[in-house]
Amino acid sequence: MNGLKSPPRVSVIVPVGARFSDAAELYAEYKAGIAALGVTYEFIFVVDGPQPAFSAGLSRLQGSGEPITVVALTRFFGESTALMAGFEHAAGETIVTLPAYFQIQGSEVGKLVKALDECDVAIGHRSPRAGGWFERARRATFHKLLAWVTKLRFHDLGCGARAIRRRVLQEITLYGDQHRFLAVLADRNGFRVREVPVAQHAQDRFRGAYGPRDYTRSIIDIFTVFFLVRFTKRPLRFFGMVGVLTSLFGGLVVTWLVIERLFFDEALADRPLLLLASLLVVLGLQVFAIGLLGELVIFTHAQGVKDYQVAEVIHFVPEPEKQAPRLTRADA
Repeated sequence: MNGLKSPPRVSVIVPVGARFSDAAELYAEYKAGIAALGVTYEFIFVVDGPQPAFSAGLSRLQGSGEPITVVALTRFFGESTALMAGFEHAAGETIVTLPAYFQIQGSEVGKLVKALDECDVAIGHRSPRAGGWFERARRATFHKLLAWVTKLRFHDLGCGARAIRRRVLQEITLYGDQHRFLAVLADRNGFRVREVPVAQHAQDRFRGAYGPRDYTRSIIDIFTVFFLVRFTKRPLRFFGMVGVLTSLFGGLVVTWLVIERLFFDEALADRPLLLLASLLVVLGLQVFAIGLLGELVIFTHAQGVKDYQVAEVIHFVPEPEKQAPRLTRADA
């Protein structure tokens, strides 16, 4: 906490996964960027699974007197879980998340914190961004697909540098790979989100390659967020639409088969299409019923669900009424 007994204003959470830089160099750059703000702060490193090399560097920092907190998880849980574990140990009203490798310049961290004067979540947008044409095409495709399904436009959700008001993480629970979509989930809950251009670090170069599994997961995550954003509070709109369309298609096929049987003397006993159409009708009704049950669950728990945020409350304070002048002997 920068050596002070008072609670820190800024809590810096650094989740440490498979990719990381030298602990001492990383901490020195991040510390300089936070110290430039002139506020009290604390650093929390969450080691996601066994990372002996980085853990040894953190031990040397603690041994040299640096007041850092290290949270070591028993095994690999993912960055979202690591962030939530760090938040449980954070005391600041402002939460800053930074990657365990050089992604942005440490001097740019202050931009994210200062941006919270106008928003609730400030996410870094590395600009200009280095990379070849394939990397640019991949990023553009990802963000365009996300914009198509969520109606929200972002440019660099892969950036792990963020500044967040504490109340945001008090109302949003991250799991899986949802840390990338924190801005989307925050917007859904009524928080103000803003992208802040930050300078990319010279060492931020990914020289590996993403496999088909990674791309598949990204697509699935996008549609997961799409469902959470659009239909969490209205499940019948999704399941009802799918159920009605399925049943309608099956019903039209059944109707056509009946017309063929009545007016064109076509046999139905040896036609698999009749069985398929009947199954579609039944399946559509079942999907519709699932949506209806979801609506009942939401209605039952609606009293404990809040999907809005209050920016401010302005009370009207009436001025005290002017008292009528008293009559005195001189007035009479």
